[in-house]
Amino acid sequence: MLNPVRVDAIIDLAYGALIIFAIVLIARLEFGIGIAFGLGVFSAYILHVVWKMARFDPEWMSQAVEETVDETVETKVEETVKETVEQSVEKTVGGQIETMQAQVEAVDERVDRRPREEQVEELIEESDEKESDT
Repeated sequence: MLNPVRVDAIIDLAYGALIIFAIVLIARLEFGIGIAFGLGVFSAYILHVVWKMARFDPEWMSQAVEETVDETVETKVEETVKETVEQSVEKTVGGQIETMQAQVEAVDERVDRRPREEQVEELIEESDEKESDT
């Protein structure tokens, strides 16, 4: 039976050899052929690395996806809650402010209708004068 670590080491060396072969193709043959071969080898190597990481650490991909989803959901929930709270506060506080303003205006009107201290004193003096005249 083959040892998985040795197989991975052999595969990595093979990819390294193919990348070196691509560099030689770039230097000796046409530039386009070497680049195309090198890009093919490099993309296959990336797929191999992803496969290897998933095999040695099966939770790797799950953790990455879970972290991304957690961050996205947390951000969306925070935004939604913030907007909802702001709208509630605006409605509640705005309504309360209007009610308070109406109450203050009503009190101001009542205060304005009451006689002033000077007017009361004048009325008392007038009534005192009328009583003393009689």
